[in-house]
Amino acid sequence: MSASKEAATEGPDFEAALEELEALVERMEGGALSLDESLAAFERGIHLTRRCQQALSEAEQRVQVLLEKDDGSLTTEAAASGEAPGP
Repeated sequence: MSASKEAATEGPDFEAALEELEALVERMEGGALSLDESLAAFERGIHLTRRCQQALSEAEQRVQVLLEKDDGSLTTEAAASGEAPGP
């Protein structure tokens, strides 16, 4: 499969998925959607949420690989926001 076809099957990138998800939430909160439109928007929102979670998980795995030391141990660093790493 070519790279462009492969990218198309993966769905939107993280930023695009997040933008679309935010727009869906605004439309749903507006209350003007029919039941069928709301259900379709909810279903799309679930798909986008899963895509975002997958993209974040893949990014986290890439960071862990980059932080892995030569001896195989893993270096844990605090997030850029200044929060301490979890337990």
